[in-house]
Amino acid sequence: MVTGVFDDLAAERGRLQRTSAAHQVAELLREHITAGALSPGTQLPEEALGTALGVSRNTLRESFRLLADQRLVVHEMNRGVFVRVLSADDVADIYVLRRALETAGIRAASVAPPERLAVLRVAVERGEAARVAADWVAVGTADLDFHLGIAALTGSERISEAMGRLLAELRLAFGAMPSAAELHEPFLRRNRTLAELLATGRIAEAEAELASYLDDACRGIVAAIRGDLEVTEC
Repeated sequence: MVTGVFDDLAAERGRLQRTSAAHQVAELLREHITAGALSPGTQLPEEALGTALGVSRNTLRESFRLLADQRLVVHEMNRGVFVRVLSADDVADIYVLRRALETAGIRAASVAPPERLAVLRVAVERGEAARVAADWVAVGTADLDFHLGIAALTGSERISEAMGRLLAELRLAFGAMPSAAELHEPFLRRNRTLAELLATGRIAEAEAELASYLDDACRGIVAAIRGDLEVTEC
């Protein structure tokens, strides 16, 4: 009976190989979304992408399905697949999860090894250097890396994985802002403040700063999407 099960699995080997390739393609596209190379609303044409990546349409379609499950792309009937454009409700929901994951990281900081805290300092310095170069896409990437580093203070691979996927969505939220400089400039300073609070063991202060930080960031993006400067809750 067991042999029969193995025979059935062997018959699915080709499907496994295609799925593995699809996961690799999905991961590559997600990295480009997180890096800001694929902005909200960008069309992902099957033929051009398949040729560029050297994969079949079936593999590409499976990767699109995976990205759709991660809320990063949408399929529009008779039009194709597009990088998702977030709504205000999407952004508010992202921040609900951000608060949970990053607060867990802050609370774990007192027992985190020094190398995890060092990641935060490096991300802050990268963001500040990118600001000097007026490379606001790179500033955004450094900001995402900083917050991924906060979640990673927990030492949980699952939290880090969830945060990585969430931050790919957050990059899409950045696209709602009319000015990348206005979005990132104030938070560069606050990233440094957070890093210094954690480095000196002021955990309660860091948690309070994080809560205020995320509230302000969420309200700013939601206000931009709604065209309403009076957003008071997020």
